[in-house]
Amino acid sequence: MNVRRLIPTAAVAAAVALGLTALSACSTSDAAESKNGDKLDVVASFYPMQFLAEEIGGTHVSVTTLTKPGVEPHDLELSPRQIGGLSDADYILYLKGIQPAVDDAIAQSGVRNSVDAAKLTTLEDHGTETGGDEHGHAHEGEGAGADPHIWLDPVKYAEVAKGVGRSLEKADPNHAADYRTNTDALVKKLDALNASYRAGLRTTTTKTFITTHSAFGYLAERYGLVQEGIAGIDPEAEPSPARIKDIHSIAEKSNATTVFFETLASDKTAKTVAADTGLKTDVLDPLEGITAKSKGDNYIEVMQSNLAALQKALGAK
Repeated sequence: MNVRRLIPTAAVAAAVALGLTALSACSTSDAAESKNGDKLDVVASFYPMQFLAEEIGGTHVSVTTLTKPGVEPHDLELSPRQIGGLSDADYILYLKGIQPAVDDAIAQSGVRNSVDAAKLTTLEDHGTETGGDEHGHAHEGEGAGADPHIWLDPVKYAEVAKGVGRSLEKADPNHAADYRTNTDALVKKLDALNASYRAGLRTTTTKTFITTHSAFGYLAERYGLVQEGIAGIDPEAEPSPARIKDIHSIAEKSNATTVFFETLASDKTAKTVAADTGLKTDVLDPLEGITAKSKGDNYIEVMQSNLAALQKALGAK
């Protein structure tokens, strides 16, 4: 995580106080006026949470996201207005561990219906700093910790969706039946996506893919693949010379064909490694945000594009 850009807890507390003072000063504040009729006012931390809130909430929610399109979520800086405005939300959906500045702000907000998606499934350690072994586990001496990228595994994402649905039912019981219906519909889409990945990646020439951002540990483990990350969970982290050397050896031994990069971060490292190893480059989107460069308009479409990219890189048969 890019600790250089984190907002200190003291600053968060001060911003909350500032925001609350401004809100109490005028009953017709911007935050109050943003209430959309009888809709539940939902704040999502970044795109994967926004998608769940919109799909499950449907017409009964008004969703805003703290991370605007094109902003790398790990680097997000919250404004005092954003931090202070959190206290007006009816419901907050976030994923602890991705954005510490957001985690601190939510802890200070006092909103009762604050849901941490990380608690709706089981997090695992995939050695996200430098890559893992053939089972997705960290090698001795490598950086370790709970991998937060649960949304890139359709099965885990479906587990989270079910938990979000239940929490929305409690937050807004008058529309519980609709939330259940919407949750069931989304889970069916995710089940179909999972089936597509299983079928599409069952038989491949190689199981190894190289990526600049170690975000795909859950996906690799789910479908029997091997993720070799050049850097850690911070997509703009500089890899060590030793890791670059390792990647060269891994690419040769595993018959890897492609170095993947993403849309929200620089492709410089991927292109450098690819040039040194004679490999191709392509996009594997960690789906932390949707922009004009995204290969799809929503989570399902981009995940389908990711599948096609993996099939090509791995030599799917």
